[in-house]
Amino acid sequence: MKLPGTDAMIQNFADRVTVSLENHVAHVLLDRADKMNALDDAMFEAVIAAGEHVRSLPGVRAVVLSGAGRAFCAGLDLSSFGREDRWKDGSLATRTHGLANRPQYVATIWRDLPMPVIAAVHGVCFGGGLQIASGADIRIAHPDTRMAVMEVKWGLVPDMGGYLLWRGNVRDDVLREMTYTHREFTGAQAADMGFVTHVDPDPLSRAMALAHDIAGKSPHAVRAAKDLSNRTPLMDDAQVLMAESLSQIDLMGSAGQIESVRAGMERRAPEFIDP
Repeated sequence: MKLPGTDAMIQNFADRVTVSLENHVAHVLLDRADKMNALDDAMFEAVIAAGEHVRSLPGVRAVVLSGAGRAFCAGLDLSSFGREDRWKDGSLATRTHGLANRPQYVATIWRDLPMPVIAAVHGVCFGGGLQIASGADIRIAHPDTRMAVMEVKWGLVPDMGGYLLWRGNVRDDVLREMTYTHREFTGAQAADMGFVTHVDPDPLSRAMALAHDIAGKSPHAVRAAKDLSNRTPLMDDAQVLMAESLSQIDLMGSAGQIESVRAGMERRAPEFIDP
């Protein structure tokens, strides 16, 4: 269906997540506002389904991930604690989605998507919600957002990919302190810690503006840059330099690269063919 007053198409997933697409930007909205977008089984499935849907959509050059209502995501739905034996079968150790299990993929799918993802964070962003936001390439938070690495409060550890996604962004000793204490911090403090990229009083508008800016660039080059950003942190020096060169070989002389140059020289908006 179309969003009223726009040309954007919208898709709903289990009444938990909606995806709309307009002008090459997909907006993924966590849409369980009555529960502050807390994560239950249906929400896990809906978030993954929405991510896979975005991956399959033609023409998507950037993604904005946000939450409806008063929160980005309050973390795990407390009713999910109802069965104490729920994970005693060892199923969390089963890799159901490539390198990840299902809860981890709810967060890591955003890093795995080929196009950049920008999270717009407001209200509350606790536990699993913080890990989902951390899966984005870039995070923009309202300065008053309440945030926490919450899991130790419930006798658990972060296990939705957080340790992978925070690596390189959050200083190790800071992450240890915030994890051990599960102390709340604000969006403004999160920027200093490395949990978020920017602070803005209107994070969704800022995220949308950035997404549209990215969508105006060569989609092949942007995807190649994200791929390098994902792959190079664990490479040695020689591997990083070779990865750069091989990626550049693929891009040089391509239709997208030629159009980027021509548009710049002719001072016009480029017209790209999407991957």
